[in-house]
Amino acid sequence: MTGVALIIAFVLAIIVMIVAISKFKVHPFLAIMAVSLILAMLAGIPFVDTVKPDGTKVSGIPTVIGAGFSGTFSSIGIVIILGALIGSVLEKTGAALKLADMVIKVVGKKRPELAIELMGWVVSIPVFCDSGFVILNPIRKALVKRTAVSSVAMTVALSAGLYISHVFIPPTPGPIAAANTLGVGDNLLLVMGLGVVCSIFPLIAGLVYAKFIGKRVKSADEVTDNGEVTKTYEELVAEYGKLPNGFNALAPILVPIILMALGSISSMAGWTGALDIACQFLGKPIIALAVGTIFAIIQLATAHKMSDFYNITNETLKTVGPILFVTAAGGVLGKVISSSSMVAFITQHAEVLSAVGIFFPFLLAAILKTAQGSSTVAITTTAGIIAPLLGALGLASPVKTVLCVMAIGAGAMTVSHANDSYFWVVTNFGDMDPEQGYKTQTVCTLIMGIASMVEIFILSLVL
Repeated sequence: MTGVALIIAFVLAIIVMIVAISKFKVHPFLAIMAVSLILAMLAGIPFVDTVKPDGTKVSGIPTVIGAGFSGTFSSIGIVIILGALIGSVLEKTGAALKLADMVIKVVGKKRPELAIELMGWVVSIPVFCDSGFVILNPIRKALVKRTAVSSVAMTVALSAGLYISHVFIPPTPGPIAAANTLGVGDNLLLVMGLGVVCSIFPLIAGLVYAKFIGKRVKSADEVTDNGEVTKTYEELVAEYGKLPNGFNALAPILVPIILMALGSISSMAGWTGALDIACQFLGKPIIALAVGTIFAIIQLATAHKMSDFYNITNETLKTVGPILFVTAAGGVLGKVISSSSMVAFITQHAEVLSAVGIFFPFLLAAILKTAQGSSTVAITTTAGIIAPLLGALGLASPVKTVLCVMAIGAGAMTVSHANDSYFWVVTNFGDMDPEQGYKTQTVCTLIMGIASMVEIFILSLVL
């Protein structure tokens, strides 16, 4: 099966998967894996590894599934584990409450959704949104306790802030790759500047929707009668005896962010030698979060709770296990799509959509994002398709080309659903089931993508 038939099959498969998860309560891991296997067979991926007459190796279904599964673990598995461990330590020592208190003092108790959204937006400039959510989730939970605001509203606001800068602002890899592919890699300052400007509409849209949906959807930690959320801030502080100081509370989160930022800066600035090697090594998310974990352990020791470290680690692993496996299943679905002829078909027929100008890169990126799940893959793939079409689209000038980068980023934010690892990070760490995830994360990313594109279109008329 190829071409339009394959695209239709994909759409139907996604619908079946969503219905299976939400209506029939099939576990997301099994639903995604089953859909991936069926799609692989429909797409004509061979049952076993084969070699074409010209010597080209073609991976069979078991290899594709294995690569998709293991690839997700290698890219984000350890990051999720270490980030969750840091979060658990911050919660157990009262450091998360201290951070929440610091945030509230800056932005005010009446604007916690705005505070967490802006925190996410800033943090995700140097850090992948998946890692950023894991890192900031303890602060989100602490703010919920501190302000008694909707947990769902805070989850959506945090997710929105993280996602926006992830697709718009270098040194995040996606926008950098797109800028280089489209020939504006030397104008990264312009890309960053317009990325900040193009963040305004989606930030507003994300905040409004977060407050809206927070009144209509309740997460598990809100509906469970365990008394945790209903405790006052003072009662929570009393349980810890004394909160840690600001530096100790901030270090496990801030140090990894700084290290990852230095790694990105080193690449952008073209540093060489030992300094570059050190920055690149320490800037890898796995290493950066490992350093953050060391600071978390120091925090645990300072709070005289090292005896709890084993149990904290064990409970953390139990929590992240389901997240990792569902995330890996999403990686399998994405790998199946990328191994099929769907992307090639879209690429070959790109000229059909080229008449829509600045909307074309947005639509193409949105299609690819929805199909295979990864925003970065959608951005880089779309940029490669668009590069030879810039002149025909009227986007050849430096400013127009940068706006094209922004349009690609907006499309790559539309929409996050079951084949996106970020969807599962947000829903699981936000204590929501998949059906709630569709109402919150999926709908919010759709709204933000459209809001972004509206702003980009307006800018294209005046710039």
